[in-house]
This record gives sequence, structure tokens and C-alpha cells, in this order.
Amino acid sequence: MKKFVLGMVFAAVVGTSAGAATIVDRDTESVDRATEKASLARSLSALEGGPTAEALEGALAAYDRALASGAVSNARLLTVIDYTLPSLEPRLWVIDVQAPAIVFRELVAHGRGSGENMARKFSNQHDSHMTSLGLFVTDSSYVGSNGYSLRLHGLDKGVNDNAFDRAIVIHGAPYVNAGTARQVGRLGRSWGCPAVRLDVARPLIDAIKGGSVVFAHGPANTKTVA
Repeated sequence: MKKFVLGMVFAAVVGTSAGAATIVDRDTESVDRATEKASLARSLSALEGGPTAEALEGALAAYDRALASGAVSNARLLTVIDYTLPSLEPRLWVIDVQAPAIVFRELVAHGRGSGENMARKFSNQHDSHMTSLGLFVTDSSYVGSNGYSLRLHGLDKGVNDNAFDRAIVIHGAPYVNAGTARQVGRLGRSWGCPAVRLDVARPLIDAIKGGSVVFAHGPANTKTVA
């Protein structure tokens, strides 16, 4: 009701035609949306132990794009993965954007083709064993060769839109282990999947499955390997 009243007040000032009212209503909604986005960005950037500013900025832009596409069923949770960080550091966050609060902060593996401790190469291609960057939306869970897993749909053409067919999924893995990682200087690596600790896989997957946003951030000027 507030937006409608404001729009009608502005319409009375600029003119009484239906067209004028429609234009002003859209302008008011745009301003309100921009204000909401700025407020959300401030709230999330203030979370202790949260993503880097660059990763969060990219994630929020992707989140807004996903909402606009109509592909999101669960808008409350946003998963951010920051592949500019080494595998030895927690670099996956599940964020409740309404609270706001960090629900999970976890280690996550990258593909063996992407690098050692640092992920440096990314791909959308089959059999590359590389990680994919960009915007994803979660699908359903299932039990496969890697146990309880979560399907992902990549929404960025040419960057990650082969993810579903490549079976790039979130799953638990024994090689995502902080103790072993410290000994060898990196986490174990997947075939391109964002693998997490075995004991956190099920609760994390159950939280974000069914149409929530996942954004994988990478180094600046990164090009996906063809």
C-alpha cells in the first residue's frame, strides 16, 4: 500500500494520465529495490567471518539476476563459494539473507584440473576435471557414487551451463579433511565438484536443495577454458 500511495502522489504532481502514473510507479519501485539491495549488501558485509567483499558483491548481483529469472524457489538462502581463496581455508558460506546470518562456513574442494591449493583454471567442458564458476540454482538431492549429493543447474551460458550434464554436484568426500590438508598442503580434489566434509554434506544439502542460489566466485579476469 505504501508504494501505491507514493506513486499516486507523484502522479498527481507530474500529471493525471494513466501513463504518467505507471512510469512513476515503476521509478518508485526501482528506487525501493535499489535501497533494499544496498541495505542487504551492508547487512551481509557486516557478518563476522563472511565472504570477501568481492565475492559478496558478485554473489549479490548473481542472486538478483537469479530472482529476476524466476528460477529460484528458495530465496532465503544464498551459497557463496570463493575460489580466490586457498583450499586450506573455509571458502563456502551458506547465508540466510533474511536473518541475516551465516548458516554454514565450510571447506570446499575444487577440481583436480583446476590447480593444487589454489584453483587457477576453470572449465565448462566434459572430462576437464575442472571446477566451474558462476551462477547456479540447486535442484534435487540423490544418492549416487559419492553418496548423498545435490544436483546443480548452471545458469551462465558458456561458463557453467554444462554443469548438470557433467554431474557437477555438491557431495561429501573423505578428502575434504582439515587435518590431512595441513599435512599435504591442500585439500584433496574432486573431478570438478564442490565437495564438502562428509559429516556436513547431508545437513548442508538438505538446507539448500530445491531452488536456492549458489554462486562460485573466481579470480578477476578469469576465462573459462574451452
